[in-house]
Amino acid sequence: MNVSEPVPYTAYDTRLASYAVITDDQDRILLALWNEAADGPRWTLPGGGVELDETVEAGAVREVREETGYDVRLDRLLTVDTYVIPASRRHLDTDRPMKAVRVLFAATVVGGELTAEVDGTTDEARWIPLAEAARLPHVSLVDVALRLLAR
Repeated sequence: MNVSEPVPYTAYDTRLASYAVITDDQDRILLALWNEAADGPRWTLPGGGVELDETVEAGAVREVREETGYDVRLDRLLTVDTYVIPASRRHLDTDRPMKAVRVLFAATVVGGELTAEVDGTTDEARWIPLAEAARLPHVSLVDVALRLLAR
């Protein structure tokens, strides 16, 4: 597939996912350690794939609960970010590239208790000082969140 030519939507896969950008009054951000990266665990925002029968808002709330143990209130939409993953970098055995559509919400913890996900795609969740987050091994989505927070 020649990248300079337009690629019709039927020639690639799309993944809709929603995430929460959660900070506290100690200048920390809540991150989850993603365990499926090809080059080892990487920190990411809590969130993930939206199920067919749920809204992006419900998906974000559900994913945060699964990955962190926290109940959250979504405060506002921050951005919709897209990222193209070539077929060669996909986790599936496929010859199709994928467009990741990532919806980011600002959120506030309203209940629950910090807990690690069991049998999921993340191994732990942790409050990370904002000043240290960019130095940890992380996915590009964390950079998107840090840029938004710096504004």
